[in-house]
Amino acid sequence: MRKFLSLLLCVLPLCAMADKNTPKWANKCRKAVFSVITYDKDNKLLNTGNGFFVSEDGIALSDYGLFKGAQRAIIITADGKELEVKHIMGADDMYDVVKFRIEVGKKAPAFLTLAATAPAKGETVYLLPYSTQKEQTCTAGAVTEASPLPGGHHYYTLGIPFNEKSISCPVMNASGEVFAMIQADGSGNAEESYAIGSRFAAALSISALSASTAALDAIGIKKALPPTEDEALVYLFMRSASATAGEYEALLDDFVGQFPQSSEGHIRRATFYIENKKDEPHFRMAENDLEAALELDEKKDNAYYNIAKLMYANQVSESPFPYKDWDLEKALETATEAYNLSPLPIYQQLRGDIYFAMQQYGQAYECYHEVNQSNLASPASYYGAAKSKELSGADRSEVIALLDSAINLYNRPYSPEVAPFLWERAQNKEAKGLYKEAVEDYNEYYQTVDGQVNDLFYYYREQANYKANLFEAALEDIQKALGMKPGDAVYLAEQGAVYLRISHYNEAIQSLKAALEIDPNFAACYRLIGFCQMQQGKKDEACENFSIAKDLGDEAVGNLIERNCR
Repeated sequence: MRKFLSLLLCVLPLCAMADKNTPKWANKCRKAVFSVITYDKDNKLLNTGNGFFVSEDGIALSDYGLFKGAQRAIIITADGKELEVKHIMGADDMYDVVKFRIEVGKKAPAFLTLAATAPAKGETVYLLPYSTQKEQTCTAGAVTEASPLPGGHHYYTLGIPFNEKSISCPVMNASGEVFAMIQADGSGNAEESYAIGSRFAAALSISALSASTAALDAIGIKKALPPTEDEALVYLFMRSASATAGEYEALLDDFVGQFPQSSEGHIRRATFYIENKKDEPHFRMAENDLEAALELDEKKDNAYYNIAKLMYANQVSESPFPYKDWDLEKALETATEAYNLSPLPIYQQLRGDIYFAMQQYGQAYECYHEVNQSNLASPASYYGAAKSKELSGADRSEVIALLDSAINLYNRPYSPEVAPFLWERAQNKEAKGLYKEAVEDYNEYYQTVDGQVNDLFYYYREQANYKANLFEAALEDIQKALGMKPGDAVYLAEQGAVYLRISHYNEAIQSLKAALEIDPNFAACYRLIGFCQMQQGKKDEACENFSIAKDLGDEAVGNLIERNCR
């Protein structure tokens, strides 16, 4: 590779012919111009071209076409040094410009100063080529046209003959300041060159909303974060959905490096380690980040809250990692630290969640109740209070009232987000004996999820309809459940029970026998078949089935035997 690059340096021609009026600044400025080499995903040579530095911290400009499709890129300075392109900082495929940064070592690179003003029409300007020669040559020419662009920028036509080797080379004013960059020419006019204003290119940036644009997506090289912390945080959020785990981890490292005093960066990186790595080394790294966040955050309560939240999330995950004393007790202790420093409802909500996970439902309810008295009351806090009451054995009326409060925070027509609360309320109403009201909630649930339900929904609604003596509706529901899950013994038995209640004894017996073919030890089916036969006057057959039910352990059949089979 190095042999190839050395050969490449020897054969690259100068961008311009010698000019005896070359300005004195040319030899100094030439060091800011470099060659660019880009590579594709297979690490094969993609393109070669030029570029130049515009800041001492390694920010540079070049043409977008060089980088499109590139997975990595290097530059070769006028002194022959190879440097890796670290970040893409902005791209514009319409004007064919790209801004990027290289990794700066101990010595800052030479760079060109951006001209503060645009040159006047007719003013003499100079094309500065890439060269490895100590004596720099330039080509002089005049500005023949300056077309305005948005933002006070310009696009120039120059009286300098076009040469493909000059693409992305800088164009300088008489003071040695760069004001434009030569662009590819599609007009075929070799007597003129076209150039985009260098301030336009230097102003390119990545914003919070440019996490995914066509121009940036076409470049595989890592993108820089936005320049401000707030924008960078939003950018991280936007990229979290599309980036791979490796890409997102690298972005987090970049964020912490770019904003080392941001406690939020350390919290987010710790969150990534805890949620994705699940091993001792990464949990130690997470612990270090959390300690840094606690030290950096001026609001210690906020840091304690975030730490407690991560400990809690690890414990309630499907596969909690056993790290040190990071258990629910430690999470509660840390959340209480936050609450004691500043008794905010959000901290109390977390304490309630932790108490709930610890099955300390009385304490959980007290926390949720306090949240519900604040301006942070939410469906989640009312739901937490309702479940805490339910699991504490409270009267169902209290549970239903709390679920009412959760649902009343939404407007009709309900969004799918309300569905779990409707389901819980239906089940509690059914347990309270409010069967028709439970059916209404099940119906509301059905509408809320736009009919996207499974067989279990129809089974549960069938149960409520049955208890409400709405037998036709119950039969329709259990048949829908069977349509979704044919051959289910429980559903066939339920269908038989409903047929029995509407005195369709033959259909009931047929359904119950079908259930027994699947589960021969389904004791209740024998009892129900016997009941149907008793209604049909087949006492002996009925008593025989009652006896089988008893032998299989059916406790409800005893009274039937006592009354009919003695």
